[in-house]
Amino acid sequence: MPRPSHADTPGLQLSLFDSPPEPTAGKTPAVGLSAPPTPPTRPTPKPTLPVVPAAQADAPTPPSLAPTPGRSTRSLLVGEHRIHYELRRARRRSIGFTIGPDGLTVSAPRWVGQGDIEGALREKATWILRKLHEQNERQRRVQAARVQWRDGTTLPYLGEPVVVVIDPRVTEPTLNTRGEALPGLPRLTLHLPLPQWATPEQLRDVVQSWLQRQARQLFEQRCAHFAAQLGVRVKRLRLSSAQTRWGSASVDGTIRLNWRLIHCAPAMVDYVVAHELAHLREMNHSPAFWDVVRAVLPGFEPVRERLRHEVLPSLE
Repeated sequence: MPRPSHADTPGLQLSLFDSPPEPTAGKTPAVGLSAPPTPPTRPTPKPTLPVVPAAQADAPTPPSLAPTPGRSTRSLLVGEHRIHYELRRARRRSIGFTIGPDGLTVSAPRWVGQGDIEGALREKATWILRKLHEQNERQRRVQAARVQWRDGTTLPYLGEPVVVVIDPRVTEPTLNTRGEALPGLPRLTLHLPLPQWATPEQLRDVVQSWLQRQARQLFEQRCAHFAAQLGVRVKRLRLSSAQTRWGSASVDGTIRLNWRLIHCAPAMVDYVVAHELAHLREMNHSPAFWDVVRAVLPGFEPVRERLRHEVLPSLE
């Protein structure tokens, strides 16, 4: 499932959150958190021109984004806003809009004229400008989430800030917890068995190794918890570093969970674990699948929405 990586674009996580169309009869449904099927590639006549944005909603019109350097873009002035976009011609039936870290990409059938494309852009300008603004804000949050590896740095652990402290007195990474959070001070402190002159790379490697161990331990516990409730068996649990998925499930009982989930609140971890284990009952995203998830996590929708917008720290 977006990646969950700190720089994931929104589209990378949609397979976890969106229900793909029902599979065509006679075809095997997608396993795990695969993306929805691609549009048919068969050329069609030009009767009408449907426009397919990812979503539609009215919202205040924010400022448009500047074009991305080095990207071949066109632009269209809509009111007081100039929309920059990259045009791609494809064998498809409709005009589609994709908004990612590089801005807006418009995919259009080869037979559609530039006037029709600009008309579609004007029609959906409110949605496009709102999404560009949201993407810009997300990129700002991504930049702010970059970890500066030094004594006293802070990063999220299970939804809480943890302060990283170099402490030569300890022999292994040790997590200390205050009984009560104090105003302006994190409750958690991670002490590292490193000398004061340790390099940023050493800090990063020790912390990342500790986080991965904590992730495996937590995932094993939560998999056992939900497997018992769902009546399924997890034959193999693997940690994933995937860039575009939080997790996946295979028909042989293998569950893969992205170790970066350890940064997220426990409720988000539970949602991903329950989601993947539910696939061992329903290898699709049909209504029956969501009923299985709901059976062990009633009211999971707000947590799923929070996870959709989660920005993870950059550990590079």
